[in-house]
Amino acid sequence: MSEAQGSVETPLITVASGDGIGPEIMDAALKVLEAGGARFQAEPIEIGEKVYLSGISAGITPEAWDSLRRTRVFFKAPITTPQGGGYKSLNVTVRKSLGLFANVRPCAAYAPYIATKHPDMDVVIVRENEEDLYAGIEHRQTDEVYQCLKLISRPGCEKIVRYAFEYARAYGRKKVTCMVKDNIMKLTDGLFAKVFDEIAAEYSDIEAEHYIIDIGTARLADAPERFDVIVTPNLYGDIISDVAAEVAGSVGLGASANIGASCAMFEAIHGSAPDIAGQNIANPSGLILAGVMMLVHLGQSEAASRIHNAWLKTVEDGFGTGDMKPKEKPLGTKEFAQAVIERMGQHPATLPKANYAADAKPITIQQPERKTPAVKEMVGVDLFVQHAGSADALAEALKAASNEAFELVLITNRGVKVWPEGLPETFCTDHWRCRFHATGKAGIADVADLLAKCGTAGIDAIKTENLYTFDGERGYSLGQGQ
Repeated sequence: MSEAQGSVETPLITVASGDGIGPEIMDAALKVLEAGGARFQAEPIEIGEKVYLSGISAGITPEAWDSLRRTRVFFKAPITTPQGGGYKSLNVTVRKSLGLFANVRPCAAYAPYIATKHPDMDVVIVRENEEDLYAGIEHRQTDEVYQCLKLISRPGCEKIVRYAFEYARAYGRKKVTCMVKDNIMKLTDGLFAKVFDEIAAEYSDIEAEHYIIDIGTARLADAPERFDVIVTPNLYGDIISDVAAEVAGSVGLGASANIGASCAMFEAIHGSAPDIAGQNIANPSGLILAGVMMLVHLGQSEAASRIHNAWLKTVEDGFGTGDMKPKEKPLGTKEFAQAVIERMGQHPATLPKANYAADAKPITIQQPERKTPAVKEMVGVDLFVQHAGSADALAEALKAASNEAFELVLITNRGVKVWPEGLPETFCTDHWRCRFHATGKAGIADVADLLAKCGTAGIDAIKTENLYTFDGERGYSLGQGQ
């Protein structure tokens, strides 16, 4: 491996200083990591606001992609996404493009040195990182209704759930909690919960439990000490990890590792805070602690322990930035980093000492095996229609336009049955789901024929969803009254 590519002893990593407070906290974090004995070469790239405004909607250049794919380790400060439409989330793009399926966010209390109502809190949130509503597939379908698709896959569930249990085992954690909303979203969140139970059975040494996400979030905010490792889909994980960081003391302390099969990204969880940029008051702690996670990933456990312990000792000595509400006078960004540097080699006296075992093996998850394809049979179709009249009028028009392959059985509006025997009090938009059951063997050609007949009849069909069974098991949600 050439010097330009780094080496096993001194690996090359990609570094982005970001926007807003990003350059300040990145400079501080790099100085702390260097003082702690971290070994790496930094290859800087430009991402974020300037790249967006140059006309690249993803906020990242081809040269930056080349760097990421070469180094496979990304140390990233927060970026600013310009306001207005047309700009893609850089974080989501990087995570999905590089297959960073696991977002790992430790949230621990540092009482009594950082104020919190929950001094015993020590939670790790393992968030699925590639799918769910963050697939970002949205459509405007009618004058009144917009749609966002929630995509949950079995391989995605298997990877993240197994990672959560492997993480718990590697770090001596005793319990993994699954948080979903499977009482409502019985197929998507139901799949996540089902896979959780399947994989939990392989880890008899670790306790497994379920929470519905709403009450689970409430319990996390009220009594976080009851949780150890939490695994959850993408959107829920994004929300509860910020809740957990705030409950622990400050979002400014939050660090995040984004882990994939061959690449990894490490970042603070907070935003770019442009309103305080350049004032030397931003908290670099989240990025410093993300750097500690990066060093563990790189196998530099001694440096990771040294830096983390110096940070803990600094906090224990009463020093911090303003958001940490320290006992001593608040320090600026640079001054706090210097305080950590001055404590290299020291350990906290009362806070738990960091000790990243040198022989700890990295967590590796194999790609799930593809299952044998199920026997798939079309048993109907949902036809989505824009219509400004009544449900009864729409039903009559659809029955008149239907072909012999399908029979209209149900119309819903925003998921509520409005035909047959709907209630007059139900508020309806101009977006209708019209369910047809197959009268016999049906296929795509029959759906196309139904659409053609509706078009001829002046019915504004905007979308179809085919209804299938898989090995005889229903693959779609039932409507009310079915």
